[in-house]
Amino acid sequence: MIENLSDALVLFLNIYNIIALAGGIGIGVIVGAIPGMTSTMAVALTLPFTFTLPPVTGILLLLGVYKGGVYGGSIPAILVKAPGTPAASCSVLDGYPLAQKGQAGRALDIALYASCFADLVSNLSLILLVGYLAQLVTSFGPPENFTLIFFSLTIIASVSGDSLLRGFISAGAGLLLATVGLDLIYGTDRFTFGNSDLLGGLAFIPLLIGLFAIPEILNGYAKRGATGKVAADPSGSRATFADFRYCFRSILRGSLIGVVLGAIPGIGGAPSAFVSYSEAMRRSPNRKNFGKGELEGVAAAEAGNNGVAGSTMIPLLALGIPGDVITAVILGAFMVHGLRPGPMLFEQNIDLIYALFIGISISSLFLLIIGKAAIHMFRHIASIPRSYLYPVVMVLCVFGAYAVNNSFFDIYVMVAFGILGFLMMRMHVPSAPFLIAFILGPMLEDNFRQSLLMSQGSLTIFARSWITWIFWSLTILSVVLMVRRHLAGKSIEKALPVLPEEKRDG
Repeated sequence: MIENLSDALVLFLNIYNIIALAGGIGIGVIVGAIPGMTSTMAVALTLPFTFTLPPVTGILLLLGVYKGGVYGGSIPAILVKAPGTPAASCSVLDGYPLAQKGQAGRALDIALYASCFADLVSNLSLILLVGYLAQLVTSFGPPENFTLIFFSLTIIASVSGDSLLRGFISAGAGLLLATVGLDLIYGTDRFTFGNSDLLGGLAFIPLLIGLFAIPEILNGYAKRGATGKVAADPSGSRATFADFRYCFRSILRGSLIGVVLGAIPGIGGAPSAFVSYSEAMRRSPNRKNFGKGELEGVAAAEAGNNGVAGSTMIPLLALGIPGDVITAVILGAFMVHGLRPGPMLFEQNIDLIYALFIGISISSLFLLIIGKAAIHMFRHIASIPRSYLYPVVMVLCVFGAYAVNNSFFDIYVMVAFGILGFLMMRMHVPSAPFLIAFILGPMLEDNFRQSLLMSQGSLTIFARSWITWIFWSLTILSVVLMVRRHLAGKSIEKALPVLPEEKRDG
């Protein structure tokens, strides 16, 4: 092992590797901060530049872009309610309300600290537990994934606000629209109405931009005619060590959730962020502040989505199975250089693996340094007058929606969901349950149907292993706690005296 580590240090200790890793993180942060320009797109665009580079340098460049992009999406999510990446969509829920309260700097700081800590935990998990976690991942089949996702859907109750009914209506609409497109089992089209643009389903990025960014722009023009400034102090308060200590439990929990979910192929950062957010809300004594500007909510969301950044490499390196779309692109980089991830890679190229581990282990430090610089650069967006900011954000939204598939149809999708999001805002229907259901719905359906095909229609397959029993137990516990909180809230409302309208408003 000492000899392998010395060979790995020789491979890694090269100025070009350091530049590639730091430069990749910088590129990822910038691209992630542009709404619609996802980290997947950034990694895919960077891939051709790695063909002529040495394997370690090229792969570290891609990993840097990946890690920077995952964090970078939180910056516009907090400042202008336009998530730069799908994984940052959960950070909107409390990040933007904090910015409106003049605490943009505090929210951005805690997002960075949570991201770096979660990234460090994920990296250490990759290095120390790659073999053990790979064995755990192999025990996850469609039934286990179904029970996991079914448990994750209980998050909907936590983000439904004051009205469970409105939350479930929003989630039902998300589940319904998630079925648009080709059925992945039989290949039949559903709800396409003869439109070939809908065969691939509703594109997620245009939907995300439309649901969050466009309603805020429309609401700004409707209320104040796009005058004044966004309610965020560019010099703002900064996160302190006390803030980090206050959020530490949620950050640690979210990091571990991200590690486990990231190691399961196909889950990704967005579901992990929402699971982490939901668990933070359940366990927090300030759960009523979530969705209104709770610092712990930002920390939990960012820890959840950044916790997957290292662990998605576990199934790739150990089994040769990409953990998500980005690691599928990184798999292409391995294969271009004549490397095939899997057990044989550890036997034949262990020095290369150790060199990558060394680079990955210091990437969190680079993310902290570059993220701090990015905050100073981007946080002044919030001080730009609305009359200038909203048109620029609108242009970026249109560009981001079009750039996904180079399709004008995606712009129409963005506009349609922008109008829908604006109506939901005015009718006080929460958009978070819609988004969660839209993300998790297809995975829930596919794993359910695959499980039934495996068992020839028998439902007993959903109780076939200890993993499924764990998630069923967690689901029942979550529902019981949700009902108890709901009933307790109703009893408190009945006990309160009825006040005149003007006093209630005050």
